[in-house]
Amino acid sequence: MTHPYKHALATPDKPAFIMAGTGEAVSFAELDKRANRGAHLLRSLGLKRGDAVALMMDNSPRYFEVVWAAERAGVYLTCISSKLMASEAEYIIRDGDCRVFIASKGCAGCAEAVLPLIGDLARYMVDGTIDGYDSWEEAAGTQPDTPIADPSPGQIMLYSSGTTGKPKGVRFALPEEPYGENVSPLTMIGQGLYGFTPDMVYLSPAPLYHAAPLRWSMAVQQLGGTVVVMERFDAEKALEAIERYKVTHAQWVPTHFIRMLKLPEDVRKRYDMSSLKAVWHAAAPCPIPVKEQMIEWWGPIIGEYYAGTEGNGFHNILSEEWLTHKGSVGRNLTTITHICDEDGNEVPPRTEGAIYFEAPVTDLNPTGAAPFSYHNDPEKTKESTSAKGWTTLGDVGWMDEEGFLYLTDRKSFMIISGGVNIYPAEIENLLVTHPKVADVAVIGAPHEEMGEEVVAVIQPRDPLADREALAEELSQYARANLSHVKSPRRWDFREELPRHDTGKLYKRLLRDEYWGKTKPAEQAA
Repeated sequence: MTHPYKHALATPDKPAFIMAGTGEAVSFAELDKRANRGAHLLRSLGLKRGDAVALMMDNSPRYFEVVWAAERAGVYLTCISSKLMASEAEYIIRDGDCRVFIASKGCAGCAEAVLPLIGDLARYMVDGTIDGYDSWEEAAGTQPDTPIADPSPGQIMLYSSGTTGKPKGVRFALPEEPYGENVSPLTMIGQGLYGFTPDMVYLSPAPLYHAAPLRWSMAVQQLGGTVVVMERFDAEKALEAIERYKVTHAQWVPTHFIRMLKLPEDVRKRYDMSSLKAVWHAAAPCPIPVKEQMIEWWGPIIGEYYAGTEGNGFHNILSEEWLTHKGSVGRNLTTITHICDEDGNEVPPRTEGAIYFEAPVTDLNPTGAAPFSYHNDPEKTKESTSAKGWTTLGDVGWMDEEGFLYLTDRKSFMIISGGVNIYPAEIENLLVTHPKVADVAVIGAPHEEMGEEVVAVIQPRDPLADREALAEELSQYARANLSHVKSPRRWDFREELPRHDTGKLYKRLLRDEYWGKTKPAEQAA
């Protein structure tokens, strides 16, 4: 059985999800009723198959009922970051052709600010209301809790996080299978790689509006497993949730690992991790020492994958392979990976270049092109597609002779200093392992002689640390482990870096500061 409505019939009292902080649990039967009411409400608003709905929520207990309501109404659901400004939210709502906007009371600030910009749309709010928004719970509560007459599978339409410019929407064709028979590819991947079963308890520590947490959570619920949702990430509370709910599976980003590892040792040892069977991470390269420590702590149960919202490739590696290919994100399981030079030509193994994906040639895909495009943006689609029809996420890396991929960085983050290409990720992965560093970003800043200079922006673990002394200590640490050209020439400090809740860093915002678009960071050395 691979749909929540089937589990509502077979195991009605089993929790479909639990909120980690409050302990609030919603059964499959209750989730099914709420989703049915929501689907009826969408139909009453005139929405038909192929229409679109926008959702801006923090990790609310109402999140999944809206998601599954849209899924069974055959509409596209665009989940928007709860951290966006009104103009950014309006752009996604309009670009996604959304006819309904649903927000949570936790996002009331943005919801109020965006109201004058989207006043022509139907608007609802969960967990309370503000002027201009109707209560989702009250409106849906008047609808039947039985299935709508014409259910059909919908689709999640997500936007890139926009760390390098305006977000890009990825819209796939709606599934053609009968309602309830459309199986998420992640369900099959989870069963094959990470041992997904209906008995699993999956911890989601990240915001559900992000592609990976939402899609993996839905895959778990398709199988009949229970999702434990953290309202927001906290390192110790994550360990507490694993012990309390006997979590068997979980997904992370490297930032989560780093923050858990930097907890005092007695705190880490306080919690029982023995229920864990498989965990995995993605979204950013993981520093090798960090992953080594995690495997030592939790055992060889840690997988890693490299993929994107675009769905044009999926690399994966489990602990056993990673220990003999440290730093790799694994081999491609779904398409064919190519490493290309600036002219689009393939390069030999162990040669750095742009990462492209080729889909296998089939009757339905005779060109071998990965089947995705950016919504309303043919130019960006063209920029991401080679002359051979291969597509890229904009990342740079290299492959070994066995087909294991190693990521270098995003091409847009590359620093060119004195004609030398420098990738910040390598420097960041070193500096974040220093015991006095809580977080770090490395960017290129303008330099009269070199073109760009390497700048390290540091969030110290001790906010009161002497900046000059720490800059000198970190400079020596970098020079002892990196070539001279890669070592930062400038060390700046701030209390917190502009990091997305999913762990991704808003480097564009930092770069804007150093290139004269906003006020520069505090300079210490």
